[in-house]
Amino acid sequence: MLYPFFYIRMYDILEDGYGAYRPEQEYAKLLANGDEWRLTTVNSSYQVCPTYGAKLLVPRSITDEQIVQSAAFRDGGRFPVLAYRHTNGAAMLRSSQPLAAPGVTKRCRADEAILNAVLGRSKKGFIFDTWGSKGKGGNTETDQHYSQWKKVTRPIGQFSSISALLDSFQKLMEACNDVQCSSDKWLSRLEISGWLGYVLNALNAACVVAQCLDQEGSPVLVHGGKGFDTTLIVTSLVQIILNPDCRTIRGLQALIEREWLQGGYPFSTRHKHSCYTPAHQRRKSSSATFLLFLDCVYQLYAQFPFSFEYDHRLLIVIFEHSYFSQYGTFLCDSEHERVRLKVFTRTTSLWSHLNRPEVVKSLLNPLYEPNPAVIWPSVAPISIVLWAELYTRWSVDQSQLKITFGRIQALISREKDLRSRALKLRRQLAELQRKNMEKDRFHSASSELDDPGDDGDEESVSSDPIGSSK
Repeated sequence: MLYPFFYIRMYDILEDGYGAYRPEQEYAKLLANGDEWRLTTVNSSYQVCPTYGAKLLVPRSITDEQIVQSAAFRDGGRFPVLAYRHTNGAAMLRSSQPLAAPGVTKRCRADEAILNAVLGRSKKGFIFDTWGSKGKGGNTETDQHYSQWKKVTRPIGQFSSISALLDSFQKLMEACNDVQCSSDKWLSRLEISGWLGYVLNALNAACVVAQCLDQEGSPVLVHGGKGFDTTLIVTSLVQIILNPDCRTIRGLQALIEREWLQGGYPFSTRHKHSCYTPAHQRRKSSSATFLLFLDCVYQLYAQFPFSFEYDHRLLIVIFEHSYFSQYGTFLCDSEHERVRLKVFTRTTSLWSHLNRPEVVKSLLNPLYEPNPAVIWPSVAPISIVLWAELYTRWSVDQSQLKITFGRIQALISREKDLRSRALKLRRQLAELQRKNMEKDRFHSASSELDDPGDDGDEESVSSDPIGSSK
């Protein structure tokens, strides 16, 4: 009964967004010169892990039987799968934490085999816990059975529950919407909300993981809790830091498809209620995890404005459509549910809309210059800024920002026109120089032909008055 199933688009689809980022195509990019991985369909019926996609990347040496055993060892069946393979061959995997078993030493040899298979030439790997669940009913890998893996805890926040992030966002929005608040009191309320602290911790965790992959060349397993929330934030940010393709419009769409949609982020559950829903009416399963990810992307864009093909406008559009949309991209909690409800055939993809030429043009960053290098953001507190274009757009006049942005676009457009004219003039100059050189060679050759070259001819010519005249 939701609107996307009844939405009638008033334009022709040039590209089906649901088929634009198929797992086979996207994983092929990750597996360039990577024969040690394979695409498994063990979860094609969504019985091994209901929240994973039907096609997943696992080490080639691991059998489907071992995958099933590892899934039984992990919370929700979310066994380790490949999220990203760096250019140096270092792999980043993601999963959920092992099932909690208080007082019992539980071991899964199949799970150990999956992690040891990705070590390769590296003598050690890293297991990153983004939740910090020790002592909160969670569980982790034992040092005895994962001796080559060093465990690192980088909690993004001190969560009592996942809804704590939404409570923080609510406090942030209350401060941003209070136009009568003095500046000193407003800064105090901003600090009390703790939202920018979450942003800082998320970027910090992503940078540490990226350093292990890029500088250490070591494989990394990222997990936290059920592997839905903080895990996906970190694995997504790592790819934006390391992979320049993720800083393009289509690259960001593909990243959201791989990590969030096919990765099983429960959009329907997490976005059931927003920060404007009274706390006593919100479900504890509601959260603002995806918004935190988009805010972190904005921080990267703010620090490297020339390295992103898109700007804050695309991030705001994606944020809005993730909560309510006429498109079906963010419906349901998993790929399994989308297949069951035939979302892919009964609704229109958001990517089909955004990738239309007239739409994508309005989302381009005019300052973009492709940057193939790794971008290392500053994680100092002073470097974290408030996303004013989103959080204060209803309380602070944004017209001056739009005017300034328009001027920048005009300057960039004029610069492109001038460069095009200069290039055209250079080509015309080169053509004139080429023609002049050909004329000079022609005259030089003609002079050589007219030159008599010996005395006999000179006498002959001089004796003839007509010839002499010529």
